[in-house]
This record gives sequence, C-alpha cells and structure tokens, in this order.
Amino acid sequence: MTMAPASDAREFSPQAYAGMIATIRDRGYETRGFSDVDPSQRHLIVRHDVDFSLDAALAMAEQEATLGLSSTYFVLLRTEFYNPLSGEGLAALRRIGSLGHTIGLHFDAALYAEERIEGAAGDECSLLEAVIGQPVAVLSFHRPAKNLIGAADRVAGRINAYAPRYVRDMGYCSDSRGAWRYGAPLDHAAIAEGRALQLLVHPFWWTEPALPPEERLRRFLAERAAFLDRELATHCLTHKAGS
Repeated sequence: MTMAPASDAREFSPQAYAGMIATIRDRGYETRGFSDVDPSQRHLIVRHDVDFSLDAALAMAEQEATLGLSSTYFVLLRTEFYNPLSGEGLAALRRIGSLGHTIGLHFDAALYAEERIEGAAGDECSLLEAVIGQPVAVLSFHRPAKNLIGAADRVAGRINAYAPRYVRDMGYCSDSRGAWRYGAPLDHAAIAEGRALQLLVHPFWWTEPALPPEERLRRFLAERAAFLDRELATHCLTHKAGS
C-alpha cells in the first residue's frame, strides 16, 4: 500500500517524502535527468537545492538510494551556512555522488554584477568540478530574480534548471520556505495532464522530526551554535565548550 503523500499528511518528513515519490510513481512517472527529460511524457525530474545543510542533503540522498531514486543536488559555494570545501563537506558531496546522484552548482547571481554572471558561474562550476573530481553539467539559481526564470537555456555552457524547457514546457513545483508555493505536486496540472514535472525539494525541510518551518529553523540555529562552540573548543585552547 502506498503511503499518504506529503500534501495529504500536512507534514514534511522522510516518511511523507517516500510516500509522495511512491504515489507519483504509481501515476506512471519515470525519473529522468535534465538532459534526457521529455516535457510531453510522464517524466519526473527530482531536484534538490542545498540552501542550509549538507547533512540534511546527505540524509535525503541516503534515503533516495534505498528508494532506487536518482536526483540532482545543487550545492552553494558562496554561503555562510555550510562549507563544501571542508573535510566534512567534501566527504558529504562525495558520498552523495557515490550513491548515484548528480552534483550541480547552486549559483547566487545576486553576489555579482549582471555583466559578470556568465563568467562567475563558469568560475564557480570549475571550482566545484575541481572539488568533486567530475564535470558539473547543470546549475540552478539561488533565489533567482524574475528575469532569470525562463530565460537562458544554458549558463556558462551548463544546463540551466530554470530554462524554458524545465519551467514552462513542463510542470514546476517547489517546497520553498517549507511550503508548496505552486501547489502540492499531486495537485499539479502537469500530473493531471500526464506531462513532465520538475520537482524541487529542499532537503532541510524534510529531516526528522517533522516540524513546522519556524521551529525547524530555531532548532537549526541552536544546533549550529552548539557546533561552533565545539569547534572553538577544538581549535582554541582558551575556550571551553559549553562555557
């Protein structure tokens, strides 16, 4: 029996995520990558923008592996929330890749002048390629301005997840800020019509335990504070953890 989808359960949790994916598959959908999706077919692109936590991304990648699901994880290089170049960060990225998932660049265009976007995206892709040891073929914009949505097919020679093919020719559904901003996936017109769907799921919102967005953010802040406290104690002898 298929578990209730997340939109029915009114919660974001690993169990609800598994149920949602199972239900979409029950509708005849096949998982595809950005390079081989057909907008007119029952194809599903599963995409993850890693905004806050590589730990959450790795947990979702592990779960998806048990579900036989391959997806694309878009990673920020310029963020204050995690460090993909650290030992733990690099280990997480390599583990995600080893599970059969694709690593892409999550690019914050707001950090650059408009005329620098193309070159800066190329530079960041090259750096990420050096870090993970494999090509980066696709990127997504972080909190994109309206003029970047449905615009270029490629950016810096890489597939743009916000190209018209992926957000206009096929359905697009996102759980941004911990809620379905374009309607729940199973209620989407694309599924009712049997067309392809790009499903953007941010791993941060789906970790255990299932919590409302504000409470999840407060817990994240507390956990980060505790982490920094431990790191200070490790690297600075004058600091005692918990003091």
